[in-house]
Amino acid sequence: MAASPHSPNTSFRKSRGAHSPAEFAALVRRAAREIGETVSCDARYIGRVESGEIRCPNYAYERVFLHMFPGRTLAELGFSPRESVRGRSAQRENDVLRRAFMAGGSATVAAATLGLTLLGDTRRAPTRAGESEAAAVEDAVRQIRLLDDRHGADALYRRAAEPLRTAYALLDAGATRQSTEDRLHAGAGELAISVGWLAHDSGRFEDARSHYAEALATARVCGNAALEAHAFSNMAFLARDCGRPRESVRAAQAGRRAARSLGSPRLLSLLALREAGGWAGLADRKACEEALGRAHTDFSRGPAAADPEWMSFFGEAELESLESRCWAALGEHARAARHARRAADLQDPHFARNVAFYTAELAGDLARAGAHDEAAWAGGRVVELLAEVQSTRIRSMLASTARTLVPHQRSPRVGEFLARHAKA
Repeated sequence: MAASPHSPNTSFRKSRGAHSPAEFAALVRRAAREIGETVSCDARYIGRVESGEIRCPNYAYERVFLHMFPGRTLAELGFSPRESVRGRSAQRENDVLRRAFMAGGSATVAAATLGLTLLGDTRRAPTRAGESEAAAVEDAVRQIRLLDDRHGADALYRRAAEPLRTAYALLDAGATRQSTEDRLHAGAGELAISVGWLAHDSGRFEDARSHYAEALATARVCGNAALEAHAFSNMAFLARDCGRPRESVRAAQAGRRAARSLGSPRLLSLLALREAGGWAGLADRKACEEALGRAHTDFSRGPAAADPEWMSFFGEAELESLESRCWAALGEHARAARHARRAADLQDPHFARNVAFYTAELAGDLARAGAHDEAAWAGGRVVELLAEVQSTRIRSMLASTARTLVPHQRSPRVGEFLARHAKA
């Protein structure tokens, strides 16, 4: 029987069995990856479901739960019918999305959906924030990540700034309880990082730097080591892209120090890869290889219940991609291409943005390695993907590849790619 409003969801609790909430959340994230879905599930989300606060999951979680428990319905898992939970507001949301589809495709839909996310009218923020406001901030973070995975950053960045302003306004207003305030600090910091990433990926580096610094300050104010490690990870990434490799190394090392007590080998692996990228930018091959060794060692320890939910993107494909960038920076483009090819092959096609990015990396590495026809094929694939993905970063990578291939345009395949690229 479905759970009545505000009553505990005992059916879902029984489905969790002997797993702790954190362990079960890790199983949910793994099940999502199996079907090409993205959910940012953690112990807190499981608690909200079991308490009855979440009476019906969103569509992404619905797919995951039905995959985890084949043959069972949402009602049998203790959830209420969607129409009884959402009512008129769901109809309004559907109307907005329908108009967005008619107006201009997936990027417009992404922006419209993001605009519906957080807290209604931001001009009427509550005097003191409660659990529902903290949950709304967390949901905004999840939605931004999901939309970025599918559509890229360009269409989302401007719309994402409003939820961020609201989150910090809630922090300024204070919270009803300390636990809620801790959630708000963590949620606002993660939201700052997510908006910073949208700025980063759309080429707004100074905006990104400001957002990442805001997240780091928030982490230090509330003593949140996980948020601090995340902020340093993104700061290291940005520094490398801005041509400041020594800053990248230092930020990555600071991130590893913050992450040591968190119990997440995968987080340590990612930060070692960020450090390796900085050493490669400094042309220090020995230090780069040492950092890559640490990254592989940590990665081989496998996932853990303590892995942050934002790290759902970090699998074998991303590992290969980050290593590819190291070898490219060291001038070993054929070796870089081998890793970039593995990254593109391993990536679930559901995540169009990452497929486009890894394939753009592959095209650039192949072009610089002298495999011009192969590079043109990969570049053509990226042109196709850019019909669905809006990313200034990927377009810049593809333009660089096209410039590298211009001297070889007498090749029919290269010439065809250059023509398609110019038209696009």
